Amino acid sequence: MDENITQHFRPEEAPFIDAVGNWLQQVQDEYRPVLTHFLNPRQVYVATTLARRADIPVRFSGGFAAAEMQRALFYPDYYTPEAQDFELTLLRVDYPVKFATLHHSQILGTLLGSGIEREIIGDIITDGQTWQLVTETNMADYLTGQVERIGRVKARLVTTTWDALVQREDEWEPEAATLSSLRLDSIVGTGFHLSRHRAKELIEAGRVRVNWADTEKPDYELAVADLVSVRGFGRIRLDEVGGRTKKEKIRVILAVLKK
Repeated sequence: MDENITQHFRPEEAPFIDAVGNWLQQVQDEYRPVLTHFLNPRQVYVATTLARRADIPVRFSGGFAAAEMQRALFYPDYYTPEAQDFELTLLRVDYPVKFATLHHSQILGTLLGSGIEREIIGDIITDGQTWQLVTETNMADYLTGQVERIGRVKARLVTTTWDALVQREDEWEPEAATLSSLRLDSIVGTGFHLSRHRAKELIEAGRVRVNWADTEKPDYELAVADLVSVRGFGRIRLDEVGGRTKKEKIRVILAVLKK
């Protein structure tokens, strides 16, 4: 990928940028659509930016509006994408609802423990009782035959229809703020109304992840579409970075999802 492009992103994003470059080249060379695994919000942002620069159309879908994890479909001009092109399947967690309680982390941990990669699982959602997850269609049979327990709870995955999609109970709350910097500790502190010192402690204690990757660097600089998870508190997404105030503070829009 051209250095003029990569310089606008983080050094650690170089492998993903190269992957996007290969997908775009594949569309151009083979003149056909190219479907990816699930991408996180930051990867969606990067893929969108690079596709726009290459003048190649791209669409994303995670199975429903506002899905966090989405598959990208890059395609040539002649092609008109349809829902089935994204090859998504909805699974329901079948478990004794009256006698057990499940959590997002338990379900994801069970799936990853079965040997699959995070990138083949989309969103895991609940309405407070029913749990569902989105996966790649070609992995649905494997998953339904693989899971027998989630934690200590006897459970299995069953394929369900999109008509049965639950209305998720969690809602992101937008929050406008002005920050002295885009440091991780600053954004964690602002999003959850903590002191900078307390935010720094959480990060250094290993309780914070950025785009599903562990980080213990309070000074790690965030960028648009980064997703921050703070164990015990919830999640923050950096949705927008605007201009500066007269006092040189950075205007941002955060989306906050509290536990």
